[in-house]
Amino acid sequence: MTTLDFFIVTVAIPSIRGDLRAGTAAMQFVIAGYGLAYAAGLILAGRLGDWGGPRRVFSAGLALFTLASAVCGTAPTTGVLVTARIGQGLAAALLAPQVLALVTALYPGAGRARAFGWYGTTVGLAGVSGQLIGGLLVAADPAGLGWRTCFLVNLPLGLAALALVPRLLPEVSGSGPDGKHPGRPGLDGAGALLLAAGLLALAGPLSVGREQGWPAWTWPALAAAVPLLAGFVRRQRRRTAAGRTPLLDLKIFREPGFALGLAAVLALFAGSAGLSFVLTLYLQDGRGLAPAAAGGLVTALNAGFLVGSAVIGRLTGRLGRRLPIVGGLVLTAGLALLHYAAAGPVEWLAAGLAVAGTGMGWVMSPLIASVLAEVRGRHAGLAAGVLGTVQEMAGVLGVTAVGTVFFTTLDGGGAATRGVQPGLMDWTDALRSSLVLLIVFALAIPVLVRSHSRAHARRHSRG
Repeated sequence: MTTLDFFIVTVAIPSIRGDLRAGTAAMQFVIAGYGLAYAAGLILAGRLGDWGGPRRVFSAGLALFTLASAVCGTAPTTGVLVTARIGQGLAAALLAPQVLALVTALYPGAGRARAFGWYGTTVGLAGVSGQLIGGLLVAADPAGLGWRTCFLVNLPLGLAALALVPRLLPEVSGSGPDGKHPGRPGLDGAGALLLAAGLLALAGPLSVGREQGWPAWTWPALAAAVPLLAGFVRRQRRRTAAGRTPLLDLKIFREPGFALGLAAVLALFAGSAGLSFVLTLYLQDGRGLAPAAAGGLVTALNAGFLVGSAVIGRLTGRLGRRLPIVGGLVLTAGLALLHYAAAGPVEWLAAGLAVAGTGMGWVMSPLIASVLAEVRGRHAGLAAGVLGTVQEMAGVLGVTAVGTVFFTTLDGGGAATRGVQPGLMDWTDALRSSLVLLIVFALAIPVLVRSHSRAHARRHSRG
């Protein structure tokens, strides 16, 4: 639900804008408000799960997410919709780290690998299927609800999940913020505000700056992100030195390979978000496909991901920790095939998407599992919060970086100087330029995973 809700809305933006008579800036915040609130709240939410127990925080987040979805689906104005989207993002932040913490706590050994496999498949499928599902819901227009169904679909899912939590989800007691005293006060509220402000100062301009022509406010905001985040790090070090519980225990980055694994996750999710962004623009604006038709073509990516995920168990037995490396190389090959196919009929893109999806399927769940595998149990929620923050920030950075290359190429194609609309060749050149950067992201994954695996091996060789 939390991953799907980011992508499912993008295809509904034209309908929302027409129905609510909203401006472009408001529509940007319908998407960005969710992602920014999600990213800003994840580490604090992970800490809350460590403190009060992940099932309790999960249930609260699920209830809030369902309520916020109902408000989104019935919003009479753009202001109400944007506010409810921010509420959805905060609720998603409460939910997401608890899932990873619960998987870590409840599934030992080989069972954990299988659980992470299902987790990675679910999250990946939600990401690559969002636009297709959104397009189908808007096209179906059940009960005349149109775009509102993209939010209201969460109600039956959320209510069903809430009803099943007491029956299916065991209680995993929180350790308390100091790891010893459950329920003991000590969460770093000032640190949480510093971190949230720093992330918002960084991600906010990157989310909306390009489409608004990089207005004057974006540059001071970006500059402010550096001292805010540096101040957060200093505060965490001071609290640790004073024997007080930090919001983010920086020792977690000393876990073997954790930082390298996070870098690989950043490359994967930045590339995934960037590909989804430019592919939507190319298919709908460049090739003139309707949202449902564009979503239908992207099902090749979904199919590849499902096929790749379905054989992870067998491949893990053969390749072990090398599977994400192979997956990264397959993803690279799929993007290279897309680069070649862009010059031909639009149907040719399906082959490249299928190969790229297979590579993503082989990378995602093994990579997430390996990143979290070495983190000590009492830091499971914190590690999940850090991982989720990296995923969200990667999406913002990926869309910004790949989108900048795309539009710079499109604007420099000559159409703008001739005073005419870009032609198909201009759109194709823009896509192919973007794919070059996406290939760089994909190639970074096997390099980083190999370094991460070596760090893991060194730790175990030392006992």
